[in-house]
Amino acid sequence: MGMGAADVVPGVSGGTIAFITGIYEELVHAIRSFDSHAVRFFFTGKWRSFWRHINGSFLIAVFTGVLISVVSLAQILEHLLTTYPTLIWSFFFGLIVASSLIVARKIDSWNYTKVVALMAGVGTAFYITSITPAQTTESAWFIIIARALASCAMILPGISGSFILLLLGKYQFALNAVNELELFPLLLLLLGAVAGLISFAKLLSWLLKKFHDVTVAVLAGFMIGSLNKIWPWKKTVSTIMIEGHEKPLLEKNIIPTPGDPSNQFWEAIALMAAGIVLITAIELVSRRLGNNPEANRTPDES
Repeated sequence: MGMGAADVVPGVSGGTIAFITGIYEELVHAIRSFDSHAVRFFFTGKWRSFWRHINGSFLIAVFTGVLISVVSLAQILEHLLTTYPTLIWSFFFGLIVASSLIVARKIDSWNYTKVVALMAGVGTAFYITSITPAQTTESAWFIIIARALASCAMILPGISGSFILLLLGKYQFALNAVNELELFPLLLLLLGAVAGLISFAKLLSWLLKKFHDVTVAVLAGFMIGSLNKIWPWKKTVSTIMIEGHEKPLLEKNIIPTPGDPSNQFWEAIALMAAGIVLITAIELVSRRLGNNPEANRTPDES
């Protein structure tokens, strides 16, 4: 559900939430399992083998949560971001600061290559979150490519799929297609989403298998670089009309003044700290469950 709420809002990544909750690598491997073996199992009627191969129960749980969130929590979250933007972004900022440190700790030993990979991730995410959204064509081929790239970002921590659509000038197009239930645009978006998600998951799964620490360093860098987008105190430079509402298009980060009540400085700092504490608590619980043999048993073993 956290992934679904995050993916709706430009600037927060569902991949970051997956990392926070410790399901990231399992999610990537499950998505990449839609391969020729899965197709063969499906069309030969080997349903049980197909379900095990794609880790079906896990995927159903994840995407059911995403769907529930999109139709419920996402609207609440958007309302909170509109009403209390500084406070909500501060909480997200704390979440991602703590999460990036936890992800970086997954690397056993650092060397020059891993540091370069980390910095490359930071630089890439910082650049992507700094560029100005473009005006682009509404041709079918571009819509498919834009949605495919957004799907890739959906499983990249630190980079939001919705934000990629915004950069490519297709965020409002996608919102209109969903809200108006326009069949052909929805089919194009679905085709791009499936193609991008499966193909990128295969690449990412291979990278995690062959170059695990370097890949994790890049992903941690993405999370750190994305803090540029999530910084709570901003000044709006230009706006865009989305569904009849004026929303920020380009924003500039500013340094808050602690004594100014309009900045909500101390409240924001408190929520940053709350985000850090929450992630630390989740990590401690995950580590305890990971060391608990009962928690690691399969249903058959139980």
